[in-house]
Amino acid sequence: MSPQVEAAPPPPLKLQQINSPTVYQPKYSDLLSRVNNFSIIESTLREGEQFANAFFDTETKIAIAKALDDFGVEYIELTSPAASEQSRADCVAIANLGLKAKILTHIRCHMDDARIAVETGVDGLDVVIGTSSFLREFSHGKDMAYITKQAIEVIEFIKSKGLEVRFSSEDSFRSDLVDLLNIYRAVDKIGVTRVGIADTVGCANPRQVYELVRTLRGVVSCDIECHFHNDTGCAIANAYAALEAGATHIDTSVLGIGERNGITPLGGLAARMYVADKDYVRGKYKLEKLRDIENLVADAVQIQVPFNNYITGYCAFTHKAGIHAKAILNNPSTYEILKPEDFGMTRYVSIGHRLTGWNAVKNRVQQLDLNLTDEETKAVTQKIKELADIRPLSIDEVDLLLRRYHAAKASGSPQPPDIDEVAKTAA
Repeated sequence: MSPQVEAAPPPPLKLQQINSPTVYQPKYSDLLSRVNNFSIIESTLREGEQFANAFFDTETKIAIAKALDDFGVEYIELTSPAASEQSRADCVAIANLGLKAKILTHIRCHMDDARIAVETGVDGLDVVIGTSSFLREFSHGKDMAYITKQAIEVIEFIKSKGLEVRFSSEDSFRSDLVDLLNIYRAVDKIGVTRVGIADTVGCANPRQVYELVRTLRGVVSCDIECHFHNDTGCAIANAYAALEAGATHIDTSVLGIGERNGITPLGGLAARMYVADKDYVRGKYKLEKLRDIENLVADAVQIQVPFNNYITGYCAFTHKAGIHAKAILNNPSTYEILKPEDFGMTRYVSIGHRLTGWNAVKNRVQQLDLNLTDEETKAVTQKIKELADIRPLSIDEVDLLLRRYHAAKASGSPQPPDIDEVAKTAA
């Protein structure tokens, strides 16, 4: 029996200690990390067109493109001009807007698509072909040798036109690793601008993403773009893990719209990266424009911005529990990792419910410029809680109760106002 040979241990990660100003940032940073040096490829006008409700006419596409450009995304990706005549015309129209963002279009790895796309005036082409056994067998039916040959032909043609070109595998995380690395090495050798990894079915987790991107970073010298679907809820976490491992570009869409459950949402990525490096993100992107962009796209596809949406959902900066409200009023950082004012938003402390606390009610008393002592405020708070045990109170109802109590006190009666009587008149 031949002796077993133990595999050599992997080389240690190269880490550098960082002076983190907060406890929630890592103490050590991978030297390959691009967390504070990345670009967004915004795909609402490509991936987003695959959303179930999406139909963007030219006017809407132009409005979305201009809004994204104003926000500061580095790239805007458009539907393939080979998809339809209107898609081709829209590519031409948006490419001619003179935006600061580079305009890309997404095509199959096919010379016919490439020939149409290079004539539209876009800045670059994103080329894709399926590499998993599922897609090779049930989609295009080609083997890896054919895929590699076709990719090289298409890439060299696009490069000859002076355009950027990205080559991406599709269904990367269900593809054979050796197949992936071989084709990425081949296209990197001929000078592709970026290679892409796509979690097409949303099956990957952050650890898998980190390992694949880090492995790929050791194989290619070009940039690495990542596209994550959100079927299992990992798209934002996977995007962050990819950047930590050395990826350079992340695909997003507004509100995450796209095929099935969509991809990494622009707002969600902005929130995650803001926490990682607030100054970098604020310096690159006009974060206060996010709400308008989301409302624009939500209207276009006839949906509501979710109540718990990152940053812009109506509950995102709403505080309700009494213990939370007291701390928030003393120091917002106690329960907010994001500063709402940096995103053009405001916080709201909800007080018309049974969980309310007297500190939150006191804050509202001060906002209304009413003259109530702490003991009086506590008495009103107790009445709010009693009434809210029956049904929640609107802010207008709470304000009326506070004003009536203040008015009764200000009437000059030697006895403190009867809170039950005040509540009846405010009902």
